[in-house]
Amino acid sequence: MLKTRSLLGAGVLLMSAGTQATEPAGLKSALAGERLGLLPAMQFRLSNGNCPDCVTVKQGLWYFQNEVLAVPLPSQPVSSFKRGGDIVRGTKEWAPDGASNQLALPGLVWLGAPHILDDAHILADGAHVRSSDDAVTSLALAPKLASNLSYWDPKTTAFFSQREVRMRGTYNEADGKSSFVARTVWPKDFAIDQAKMRAQPLGKDESFATYVRAEGGGASSPFSTRLLWERKPGQARQWQDKPVIGVMLNGAQGDDDEAYGGHFAVATGYLGREGEWSDWIVNNFYNLDSVSEKGIIAAPVPMDNYLMDLNSGQQYYRPSYMLVAVLSNARTAAAYQGGVQRVFNQFYRHDFTYQHAKANCAGISLDVFKGLGWNVPQRGPTSNLKALGAYAYLSAKDMSLASGRKMYDYLTEEQVRLYPAVAFEAAGNDLLQLVGATKGKARKLTAYEKQLQGDIEALVLVRIPQIPSSRVMGSNPVFSFSEYRQRTPPNQADWKIVPVGARPFPDALRDANTPPPKASSPVPLPVAGIALGGVIGIGALIRRRRKPRASADQGV
Repeated sequence: MLKTRSLLGAGVLLMSAGTQATEPAGLKSALAGERLGLLPAMQFRLSNGNCPDCVTVKQGLWYFQNEVLAVPLPSQPVSSFKRGGDIVRGTKEWAPDGASNQLALPGLVWLGAPHILDDAHILADGAHVRSSDDAVTSLALAPKLASNLSYWDPKTTAFFSQREVRMRGTYNEADGKSSFVARTVWPKDFAIDQAKMRAQPLGKDESFATYVRAEGGGASSPFSTRLLWERKPGQARQWQDKPVIGVMLNGAQGDDDEAYGGHFAVATGYLGREGEWSDWIVNNFYNLDSVSEKGIIAAPVPMDNYLMDLNSGQQYYRPSYMLVAVLSNARTAAAYQGGVQRVFNQFYRHDFTYQHAKANCAGISLDVFKGLGWNVPQRGPTSNLKALGAYAYLSAKDMSLASGRKMYDYLTEEQVRLYPAVAFEAAGNDLLQLVGATKGKARKLTAYEKQLQGDIEALVLVRIPQIPSSRVMGSNPVFSFSEYRQRTPPNQADWKIVPVGARPFPDALRDANTPPPKASSPVPLPVAGIALGGVIGIGALIRRRRKPRASADQGV
């Protein structure tokens, strides 16, 4: 008979046959003594999406019916929302001065598994794990999703067996034998160690773009940290338990021609006493209306899940880069986290939908900052003129106005909102300017920008390599449309893509008082205006040509 460890129990597990088995050291509930970003995990309980008494939006629970979640205890304040899809206006009305008095709890945090096994070592056979008390437990891996192109292989085992790890998974006992089914494996030497960090500002010919592009994107480079700026150089650094905001950029996949743009997210939390950051919360926006081949669902997730989940972890298919702002006060991070939690409620309700050009991971994330008052400098669209030509060409070539409209939207969207890499670079440049590390165009600062400016104690760059597996190595994301075109085959029929299925949102879950988001017209307004102007011009020309003839007829 199989027995799964109690979600709340600790110490000794009672066996069905009356025997007792001592649990390995480092094993605990996923909430025991943990943080979930800026919040103590003790304010949550474990559940799943089939939760009739959870105090959160029912639409959010629908996506996680069979997934382990952390949900707020009934006594805790929970983030609300405002109907509608205007993120900037909604955030501004919620926190008009860029601050909030208290950080409410998110309606859910996607944990994925009920247990944590910390301070462990995976043995070279890949089939066992040794805990800090030298107890050896059988190790199994969460099953590979059928749609996932790659998975853990001997290279992965070799990588993790060389270091201490922290794992999320499910601990079981059966017939006197224990096993741990791992869903997430986190390398504990991936630490932001302030003691070992030396100051290394961006050089004269360096930029965030050159850092991201270095070594082909750094998929095979070692984990590294780099101190760009600190407020009090030369003094002893006291970053332990300091709040942070992390701006995350994930690179390009090596096996998907639609994924060269990378991915963008914002994380909040506290830096651990030994440089730990696996418990930061990452606010991960993905398209809810399609089923990810890797099992990704948009949600607030712990950092170890976001990067190292065996199926959906970003590090299993590309390198990543993060700019960390170490803060003296949690208020700026708490304001962002509170604002983005409200946006997740709107997103689950389908008050707005994910759009790859107008409302993607970068755009949604930065809109929350904009609503709070951080106005990351914009760069403008790629080209309005090219957009008109591309619309006409693709609409004719593909015999589809929708095809033309899609390209038109890409070329006319603000680049900072469109490209994750450009968003990362723009945010990083502005943070350096706010703290006075670089010079730039002066502007009047908002209350939130002044708060951010005063709270930042240090800015740290983090390079995170890709975890070796059966997947080919990724690279740096693109910074422009022209760079994207250079990487992809000229003929789109030759592109490597992973088809995904649709996930229709049930009508029964729609709010009757909130109309569904309007679909974009296949004909953009400028194109319609040009067409209308052409029709009017042709009509005027015809009238002018008819007038002399009419006069001549009258004179006969």
